[in-house]
Amino acid sequence: MATVKCSIPKGTRDFLPSEMARRNYIFDTIRSVFKAFSFEPIETPALENLSTLMGKYGEEGDKLLFKVLNSGNFMEGVDFNEDYHRVAPRICDRGLRYDLTVPFARFVVQHRDQIVFPFRRYQLQPVWRADRPQKGRYREFYQCDADMIGSSSLLNELELVQMADMVFDRLGINVVMKINNRKVLAGIAEKIGAPDKIVDITVAIDKLDKIGHDGVMDELRERGLDDNQMAALLPVMTLDGNATQKLDRLEQLFTASETGKKGVAELRELFGYIEGAGVKCDVELDLTLARGLNYYTGAIFEVKAKDVQMGSILGGGRYDNLTGIFGMPDVSGVGISFGADRIYDVLTELNAFPADLSQSARVLFINFGPAEQAACVRVAAQLRRQGIATLIYPEAAKMKKQMDYANRKQIPFVAFVGENEMRDGTVTLKNMADGSQQTVPANSLASLLQ
Repeated sequence: MATVKCSIPKGTRDFLPSEMARRNYIFDTIRSVFKAFSFEPIETPALENLSTLMGKYGEEGDKLLFKVLNSGNFMEGVDFNEDYHRVAPRICDRGLRYDLTVPFARFVVQHRDQIVFPFRRYQLQPVWRADRPQKGRYREFYQCDADMIGSSSLLNELELVQMADMVFDRLGINVVMKINNRKVLAGIAEKIGAPDKIVDITVAIDKLDKIGHDGVMDELRERGLDDNQMAALLPVMTLDGNATQKLDRLEQLFTASETGKKGVAELRELFGYIEGAGVKCDVELDLTLARGLNYYTGAIFEVKAKDVQMGSILGGGRYDNLTGIFGMPDVSGVGISFGADRIYDVLTELNAFPADLSQSARVLFINFGPAEQAACVRVAAQLRRQGIATLIYPEAAKMKKQMDYANRKQIPFVAFVGENEMRDGTVTLKNMADGSQQTVPANSLASLLQ
């Protein structure tokens, strides 16, 4: 058999135990906040029908979907001279999920009789995008989502802001949360005389961080905006001042746009809630925030770390009729998604993970031989029943080898059960940090280790 090169696809990663400990620290922190706000867990399959996924993320998103070929003789009768969009559905009708929100909308419709509205769900699962791998951008990555569906109250948006604030405060990441509203963007499109170009405008503006101002202007020109429209767009997108000042100016601009005025009103209400809630992180109104996904209809969110050069580490927004695509119209939802992989990269760059995360065991029992090993098994069983992570070295190897193992695994305590300890019903415990030792009754070892 030929030797196979050990490798994985670009944009995917293996995780060592120490890395998994750090990832689980992030997941556990996020999950604990979701639970504090009474969200319930669900899971959906990695594979969805392409009919569920296609057309929900815009032109750019559809290109990044991983499509899975049908099984069997799927090539039979296919004319590859045909248009791709006609051929593709005949050779692949499933795809890996692109995000967790569209599958969630499908889930809500499919299980509408089994859930109680308003429904609050959280979900921590991987998603896949056929993107070009680069720093902070992977082809397989985890999203940690929380959504409320079945309510249009802006109190929901406030709670999402509070959750984001709480998570990043617990993780020790200094962040700024940027907020906008798709109705405001629609109002701007109406103001510059391009109401039919709202999707083109939002898709282009969403790339501002990637391609810069000139790149956005070039793309808007390619998408059909003329120089007068772009000249009118720029001053609105670059309004300065605090949120109240920007909203006052927008209100003056939107005298003829009911959609724009509604967006301003929603932002005023939301920023009022945020001010009264005592949110710790910086929150600002950013009129260049667009969120390129087509299904957003109201408030949109994005969070960036202040101290690390990284893309957004959280995104989300309001979607008013995503379930309508699946036959359940007029059900409004709103949600946020934490990018666990980018958060990991930020914490790594900041060196902000707790020091003891990679600790695999609290104590290691040294193995002196069969009789001592049997005594260690009994004591170890008691410790494990009390929730203390305990290891017994599997062989009666040389003492140096066993102690080196404890050091390499960063195990803080080593326990010795020799002839004297077996006779007296005791254990000698060594603190690996300072080298101190003490001999204690076996039945009091748990309280000492705790």
